[in-house]
Amino acid sequence: MYKIITGRPTDKREEKEERIYDFLDAIGVSYERVDHEALFTIEACQKVDEILGFEICKNLFLVNSNKSQFYLLLMMPNKNLSTKDLKVQINSSRLSFGTADLLLQTLNLTAGSVNVCSLLYDIDNKVKLLIDEDILKQEYFGFHPMLNTSTLKVNTHDFVDTIIPALKHEPTIVKIP
Repeated sequence: MYKIITGRPTDKREEKEERIYDFLDAIGVSYERVDHEALFTIEACQKVDEILGFEICKNLFLVNSNKSQFYLLLMMPNKNLSTKDLKVQINSSRLSFGTADLLLQTLNLTAGSVNVCSLLYDIDNKVKLLIDEDILKQEYFGFHPMLNTSTLKVNTHDFVDTIIPALKHEPTIVKIP
């Protein structure tokens, strides 16, 4: 059975997961954690959502048509993305989902593990952060710590005021109907 744990794990984790705990601890953000089997879809996350008491967002890795610009979109889980609408908001050419190779090259991630803290690996700021305005209206924000075998819960205020500035990626707020 899943349970909520405060703070970082006491057992050894993969280096990239440990880096996220080090990052959050260094910037003074407190968090709760639920460890679980690998979750690859937003539907699979629903049981963890119930335990944490909120819905974690969808994290989508997008690329423009000529693969010159990358985007990390955070959006509410109950919404469907219209890339036509989004491309107009962000003044982009046609958008599509980034390939597994591009995801690994730009954010050091595999499919199913896309998360906002992966921007730590984007030191050249090739990836633009897009946040659905409704995410900011939630009390909590959740994400995987680089691997989809744990989910972290932070206060949205800490996410906006501490985590995002520390990631050094100025977000663009978008409206996903």
